[in-house]
Amino acid sequence: MHCVVAVRRDPPAEAAGGPSREEIAMPRTAPTVVGPWSRLLGVVMCPVCRGCLSPDGGSLRCANGHSFDVARQGYVSLLTGGMRAFSADTAPMVQARVTFLAAGHYAPLARLLAETAAALCPAPGVVVDAGAGTGYYLAGVLDQLPDAVGLGLDASKFALRRAGRVHPRLGAAVCDIWQALPVQSGSVDVLVNVFAPRNAPEFHRVLHSGGAFVVVTPTQRHLVELRQRLRLLSVDAAKEQRLRHALAGLFREEGSQQLEYEMELTAQDAGNLVAMGPNAHHFEALPGGVARSGSLLRVTASFQVSVFRPRI
Repeated sequence: MHCVVAVRRDPPAEAAGGPSREEIAMPRTAPTVVGPWSRLLGVVMCPVCRGCLSPDGGSLRCANGHSFDVARQGYVSLLTGGMRAFSADTAPMVQARVTFLAAGHYAPLARLLAETAAALCPAPGVVVDAGAGTGYYLAGVLDQLPDAVGLGLDASKFALRRAGRVHPRLGAAVCDIWQALPVQSGSVDVLVNVFAPRNAPEFHRVLHSGGAFVVVTPTQRHLVELRQRLRLLSVDAAKEQRLRHALAGLFREEGSQQLEYEMELTAQDAGNLVAMGPNAHHFEALPGGVARSGSLLRVTASFQVSVFRPRI
């Protein structure tokens, strides 16, 4: 069963850093039917009963009465009362990521991912980014696919405040990636996953039989200089093997390519890089020597981009 609705995204009234009144009390003016949701609500479903969602004032509601708020920034929370957003990015982590990505340090990865996904996606196409964060990578994919629509899923409302307005054909929904995804079976053409949790059974379910799963993982050489200097969390040497083992029963690998290049980072860049990921839980600030460094830090960026197809 499919329904067709959309939600207009009003301009944000505040920065991503703190909670907004609009998320506590919905705006008085009900959202109107426009934007990416006109197609995405034929893809998204109620996470409680798996029914179709339709607009109801400032919420989306299914026929069984389950209701989900639409935030002023354009994203929808599809977390149920029984779910918790474990390890979701905090507001400071999101701000650090926005600043770091805006400096262009991961732009080569964004280009490669966009080109890879675009080559796999038929028109008009539905692209889902599981663990979308601020929508940076998904927006790049949609720029390569003028007829496609994108859905960004993430546990962090702070990240989705950004994702909900980063691209006119991108919708965003808060959910727990480790649980059943609020996405209809076989409705997705390309599913993207960049440094995010991988729920293989659910990813297989939502992809149609001819769909593609594009995964980005760091190699052991990723940030090696910074990890050695600051004793950051290491990249598991068996990460790629574990990825393939986890997907083997449900997906077959179609190909992969490695992207590696040198970044020149200022101390501020390095601080944002540390603060935007899991290392943020171990560092309140960079060590003094690095923080005061006036020279550029040369740091290796190294990624593996792999394409998998669902087994039928």
